[in-house]
Amino acid sequence: MRVLLTGSAGFIGTAVGSALEGVGHEVVRVDVMWPQAHGATAAPPGTHQVDVRDAEAWPALLDGVDAVCHQAAVVGAGVRVGDLPDYAGVNDLGTAVLLAAMHEAGVDRLVLASSMVVYGEGRYTCPTHGDRVPRPRSRAALESGDVENHCPDCGATLGWALVDEDARLDPRSSYAASKVAQEHYTAAWVRQADAAAVALRYHNVYGPGMPRDTPYSGVAAMFRSSLERGERPQVYEDGGQVRDFVHVSDVARANLLALESVVAADRGRYDAFNVCSGEPVSILDVARLVGTGTDTGIEPEVTGRYRLGDVRHVVASPARAREVLGFAAAVPPGVGLPAFATAPLRA
Repeated sequence: MRVLLTGSAGFIGTAVGSALEGVGHEVVRVDVMWPQAHGATAAPPGTHQVDVRDAEAWPALLDGVDAVCHQAAVVGAGVRVGDLPDYAGVNDLGTAVLLAAMHEAGVDRLVLASSMVVYGEGRYTCPTHGDRVPRPRSRAALESGDVENHCPDCGATLGWALVDEDARLDPRSSYAASKVAQEHYTAAWVRQADAAAVALRYHNVYGPGMPRDTPYSGVAAMFRSSLERGERPQVYEDGGQVRDFVHVSDVARANLLALESVVAADRGRYDAFNVCSGEPVSILDVARLVGTGTDTGIEPEVTGRYRLGDVRHVVASPARAREVLGFAAAVPPGVGLPAFATAPLRA
């Protein structure tokens, strides 16, 4: 197939492009080379340096394309309020422009890169009242050291449970709001264009080629950079935040399976899947696992600091992706995170 890949020069896009070509697909690479993500790096050979919002560029690029794999996005949690226009412009408007152009070009199959941030806080249970939706954690509570979510009925500490794809969407940051919007535009396009799409909700992606030392780097990369400087990795809150870390090679493979699924799908079909390792890990253990891949012997430091937009726990259910796509992660965090300590990164 001829597959158009947006965000092709990014961390995940690079891995997806290699995986697509590895199984024989022809890849049309598109990336605007946003300075915040790429610095002064030149576009890789064969890359069309195009902004996703540029409607005039799409007809030529989509000519002869069978499906689109849409990875392009401004990422991160929303470092500052001033980032809001970038998220709304690139992620929301850019996706809408692309979808409209696909319809005009007769391209009706899409794999969309979404994120676990669409869930906001994960799924929580109270020992007495069962599943409960916690209120946003207040600044006052976090300042006092109370980092847990509490039952709105009895005040008990809520425990985490696996989040499946039917969970309500509750974005807690500007980035999260933009990813929800991308999914909603895609679902509307599927109905209106009589098309088919799969949204892949990536959990915490890491691995070779990850960017280092930017506000948009993942926490694993930040821990690694601290160790390389001989400093203790700084762990926020109490380190007990639970996440799912998935290797970029597994994410690339999930895209291949999603592409196969969406090409074979009936028109009008829209599905979303968690892309995760299926092995929950605390943020403190992430710092420790990255540290085991070095010979520094440096222990992480639990700082008690917090970021108001952060959520406490988000732990994915891998069941639907396994049952429908046939996807199961091959690289567990206990293997991948220590190896990540010495993997090549991008500047």
